[in-house]
Amino acid sequence: MLTIGKPAPDFELPDQFGNKHKLSDYRGKSIVIYFYPKDNTPGCTKEACSFRDSFADYRKAGVEVLGISVDDEKSHEKFIDKYNLPFTLLSDKDKEVVEKYGVWVEKNMYGRKYFGTARKTFLLDKEGVLKYVFGKVKPEHHATDVLEKLSE
Repeated sequence: MLTIGKPAPDFELPDQFGNKHKLSDYRGKSIVIYFYPKDNTPGCTKEACSFRDSFADYRKAGVEVLGISVDDEKSHEKFIDKYNLPFTLLSDKDKEVVEKYGVWVEKNMYGRKYFGTARKTFLLDKEGVLKYVFGKVKPEHHATDVLEKLSE
């Protein structure tokens, strides 16, 4: 279980081009890690575009944005190209990071139970310490909600 005030678990995942990214490589920068269910779905597209539209404000604040889903690199590349996303998407095909961060959960849709990624966002400080967790995410306004929290 992740705890506010404690270091977030390190990980290494490939981006949309297959390049590896380690969380520890981002030390010295504040980080927003947002987990989302699936590329090119309505809610996930709204959320990604929300971060895209606020990206200049994140850059100005010196904050890195990383999106993580269990989609593969090719899916991420198409998603980025289609919506002109200026930030990195990481692929967790093996579901190691979604499980480590507690976002791989049982869901229920129309009475059918299945496992999937919960929409959740983690704010980390420059030392990689967990500062805040957004559990109830409204995709279309999420990026501005996160920016407001960062400015507190």
